[in-house]
Amino acid sequence: MEINLNRVDYLQVGVTSQKTMRLLPALGRKATQKVAIADHDGVITCFGMKKGEAVPVFKTLPGQTIVRLDLGGALGTPQEKIFVCAGSEVRGHTKKGKQFLAFEANLTENINAMHVSGSDLFVCASYIYNHYCDCKDQDYYLSGDKINDIVCLPAASMGRIVPVLACQDRVLRVLQGSELAYDIEVPGPPSVLEISNKDGGKWEDVLYGTADGKLGLVKIGESSSASKWEIDNEKKKGGVLCIDTYDILGDGVNDVLIGRDDGTVEIYGFDSSNEPTLRFEHVLSESVTSIQGGCVGKESYDEVLTATYTGWVTGLTTEPQQAEAGPGEEVKMSKETQTKVAALRAELEELQGKVLQGREKYQQTSQSSTALSAVPVFSVNDKFTLCQDDASYSLTLEVQTAIDNLLLQSDVPIDLLDVDKNSAVVSFSECDSEQPNGNFLLATYRCQANTTRLELKVRSIEGQYGTLQAYITPRLQPKTCQVRRYQVKPLSLHQRTHSVDQERPVNVLSLVGQFSFAEIHSWVVFCLPEVPEKTPAVENISFYFQNTFLGTQLEATYCKGEGHFKSDNISTISILKDVLSKEATKRKINLNISYDINEESVSHTLKMIHPKLEYQLLLAKKVQIIDALKELQVHEGNADFLIPEYRSILDDSPHLLEEYKKQPAHLERLYGMITDLFIDKFKFKGQNVKTKVSLLLEILDNYDLNSLMDFFNDA
Repeated sequence: MEINLNRVDYLQVGVTSQKTMRLLPALGRKATQKVAIADHDGVITCFGMKKGEAVPVFKTLPGQTIVRLDLGGALGTPQEKIFVCAGSEVRGHTKKGKQFLAFEANLTENINAMHVSGSDLFVCASYIYNHYCDCKDQDYYLSGDKINDIVCLPAASMGRIVPVLACQDRVLRVLQGSELAYDIEVPGPPSVLEISNKDGGKWEDVLYGTADGKLGLVKIGESSSASKWEIDNEKKKGGVLCIDTYDILGDGVNDVLIGRDDGTVEIYGFDSSNEPTLRFEHVLSESVTSIQGGCVGKESYDEVLTATYTGWVTGLTTEPQQAEAGPGEEVKMSKETQTKVAALRAELEELQGKVLQGREKYQQTSQSSTALSAVPVFSVNDKFTLCQDDASYSLTLEVQTAIDNLLLQSDVPIDLLDVDKNSAVVSFSECDSEQPNGNFLLATYRCQANTTRLELKVRSIEGQYGTLQAYITPRLQPKTCQVRRYQVKPLSLHQRTHSVDQERPVNVLSLVGQFSFAEIHSWVVFCLPEVPEKTPAVENISFYFQNTFLGTQLEATYCKGEGHFKSDNISTISILKDVLSKEATKRKINLNISYDINEESVSHTLKMIHPKLEYQLLLAKKVQIIDALKELQVHEGNADFLIPEYRSILDDSPHLLEEYKKQPAHLERLYGMITDLFIDKFKFKGQNVKTKVSLLLEILDNYDLNSLMDFFNDA
């Protein structure tokens, strides 16, 4: 069954955070619901719809930024009390707007996730989980990595309330009191959780969405869990920011509503075998921070309500918004529509008048000698994440007003990759990287009108580390700019995994010295992405990583006074050795470094590079002959005389050229990795083989895996 939904914009509030909009329970079966939404200005707005107009129920005064909103109330009654958290305080308001609770949690960090259930309040700051009952402290848990979200399975399902934490290290942690009951490994860093069936049925099913766009459902048991289904992000859509369940298709089964950070809204229905299938998709121009299913605009018409980053509350309603007429027929506008159109016209004229007045006033004050200029403040929502599929970094910037231009500056060699969604015009400036503090990249993106969101892709080179800076200038007067900094780490293409393959041949780097656990942890944070900045509250720890480009792995185990790093790639060990010894020297710490090099690991790494290199060489060869084949085709009138292999190259030429354009430096990148591997292999033996690099490049130009391996062994 296909569904047709029409977009309706209701109103705009300030900039919003994730999960800050909820629908209050309906009073009757078919009645419309009120909407409660909180924003960064600290304002809670509650409104309902009457005759197509948004009518406010209440609006609170501005205050500290609100980052979460939840509904609560006594168990067994309608959940219509509004709870918000701002800073380390939780406030409660009735549905009429009267404040009845102001609870200061006295946490050292700001609350970033919250769940309310009856008289129980669950709050999470970056690493800390706290459970309060009637505002009295009950349970406490310190997580190993950042907590992104929390849901609680009600007492009805297991005899006790079961909190589930979504943690940045790709794990869902299920708690029992102040203890960890067990954890669940998920395929990406989970960003949002939602109970699958809130209106009765099985309470133990939890939906999760990840920062890299994957979805899944897990069944939470007493002592273990089971994964029911998982949806991969094959179309490279944005990360999941919000989830809700609601029967919008009207088939009696709750559908899954998804909002993503690239503006995509999705509805997944379930087929007869209970497998989720995508039934509807709509793209908004900015990230979707909250999503709810219900009835808002008109009674008896269900809709999907969304809130976006800049505060727009938008409905995708089942109510038809267009009337169709045949030839010669007249379309009569209802009284309601006529008044709506008249009101919109009047509002538009009023706004145009205000804009003209504002411009005139600004012109007068800008020429005045006594007027003071104030810098306009604007908020930027940014994300710098490693994409596993193509081993590149995605930089997403979202601003509450239109972006005028963006300047990217980097002091490390990085490649800019093409992004299909990006319509900005890019221009490069010349850089002198030889100078001290010189730049490797200076690029300016000039955005088209009304662009509030920009997505860029960059690829770094392992071993080269430094800072990437983005200077964001919006279309505001007076001109103002914000700078955002992103660290490109020495092992920037490594990603955390849950385990590594112990069968591979490994090289080991061991450090022993007078350093504390906090010091060696800070060095690991400096070298590798996705490591929690906070020093773990244990005596020793192990982290596992995988190189997203090559698939090689790294195991880091360390404690106070010693550290061991195992990898099947000798270049990874070489980078770690250089960076760690440099960091220790900075702090005047004497390190005793030893290493155990496994010769087999070099041929193992070459075999892992082989398929990628072979594919790129073949692609380059195909692209080289496309022009000649096209000329032959024009000359002969058709391509029937060509052998099937050449015909397929011609048919596939647009795709091949696009792929070749997307991977400009792929071959050089692979050549560089093989060269580094060659130099690093002999560096550990105390030999300098830089003079033989030209011979190596000759072999690579006439590539054959066996002759390359022979060269490595004989050199």
